[in-house]
Amino acid sequence: MVKVPETVSPTVAFDYAPAPESRSIVDIAASYGLFIDGEFVDGGGRSFKTINPATEEVLAEVAEADDADVDTAVKAARRAYTRVWSRMAGRERAKYLYRIARIIQERGRELAVLESIDNGKPIRETRDVDIPIVAAHFFYYAGWADKLDYAGLGPNPQALGVAGQVIPWNFPLMMLAWKVAPALAAGNTVVLKPAETTPLTALLFAEICQQADLPAGVVNILTGAGGTGRAVVAHPDVDKVAFTGSTDVGRAIAKAVAGSTKKVTLELGGKAANIVFDDAPVDQAVEGVVNGIFFNQGHVCCAGSRLLVQESVAEEVLAKLKRRMSTLRLGDPLDKNTDVGAINSAEQLAKIRELSDIGEAEGAGRWSPPCDLPTTGFWFPPTVFTGVTQAHRIAREEVFGPVLSVLTFRTPAEAVEKANNTPFGLSAGVWTEKGSRILWMANQLRAGVVWANTFNKFDPTSPFGGYKESGYGREGGRHGLEAYLKGATA
Repeated sequence: MVKVPETVSPTVAFDYAPAPESRSIVDIAASYGLFIDGEFVDGGGRSFKTINPATEEVLAEVAEADDADVDTAVKAARRAYTRVWSRMAGRERAKYLYRIARIIQERGRELAVLESIDNGKPIRETRDVDIPIVAAHFFYYAGWADKLDYAGLGPNPQALGVAGQVIPWNFPLMMLAWKVAPALAAGNTVVLKPAETTPLTALLFAEICQQADLPAGVVNILTGAGGTGRAVVAHPDVDKVAFTGSTDVGRAIAKAVAGSTKKVTLELGGKAANIVFDDAPVDQAVEGVVNGIFFNQGHVCCAGSRLLVQESVAEEVLAKLKRRMSTLRLGDPLDKNTDVGAINSAEQLAKIRELSDIGEAEGAGRWSPPCDLPTTGFWFPPTVFTGVTQAHRIAREEVFGPVLSVLTFRTPAEAVEKANNTPFGLSAGVWTEKGSRILWMANQLRAGVVWANTFNKFDPTSPFGGYKESGYGREGGRHGLEAYLKGATA
């Protein structure tokens, strides 16, 4: 195991560590405890079970970190920052990031399967979207590690110190990459808490850190529930807090760190409008609408959960949308033909059902394609609501499931007014063949990301974040470094 050296050599020589012995993924997960100072250790709290949401099978018992564990992890991160990581040249930090990225690619199948069975999302998405984006983020920020002086974020940029990071369950490994990669590239060390329902890929990432010979204490991973996350955020020796999750929790974090010197970024909820004009390529738009709301079972903060369609083409768009929804395959997440997987937890399923029932009770028309749901696990069919008004709760609140609300508009000005009539401001989509209209709409929409004739496209070079109750700060791109550097101004 790598220990924190007292001194740092000018360069780091790399020989690939051998991959761990071949084991079943569940056996690997079950053998893990907390990852602190380069070692897997038992947690001081009670253990908890993580289950496969498609089968309700218990995958592993996972250690829970208590306040003492959080303190130990933060101290380990501080030692690693002071003795090693902050002293290391950027080009040497880059080598570790590149190496992690390569190992992620090499172990991509293992990571994709583990993400699917722990989260419920289809293997096609984890294999073709999540894991490639995860590796791309580590490659991208490896490239920035020795170029911070040229990022345009101020003279002589310096790391903050210890970053406390809390990530959600909808994209467990991707959200880890979005936070860990820029933090390490900027010279910070990390204490990360994954979501209670999806801790397994974060723990496998800890093993990847060992395989990459990352110095002990640079990355620490603490599993647990809300109490563990609160302890990480509140720890007095944490210099930076990064959170992705619900607006309510984000609001609580903002209050908890108010008055302190901690730097904070929050990426919170959304209620994105996907706006289809009468000149849009309808078939392409329908495909984008389906991808916008049913990708990852709608467990996407920037999901296009409100379809705003121009009145003159509303009937055509809706007919084609229903036809396309009828072809979606719901079922086993490990089947490569599956389009819609399992809802992540019983708690989230109950919320989706509650808001859907409220939408129907308030007078909206509810439709789902004929669909045989499995008898075990947590499932909800792709659903569309028509006749929705802005007063309906399903048009105002984040359902965070495969539920689409359809509203209509007549003019571009009305589309903008309806799209912006939300407390959120994370993303939006515009479908039209007029380039001038795309630019005008993008300028008018109060959303951090505006996609034109596409939706849910992500790239490590592009910043992502929101306005209003969708949070503040940006992740990805050059802007993603700003939150991890002292005195940086994007």
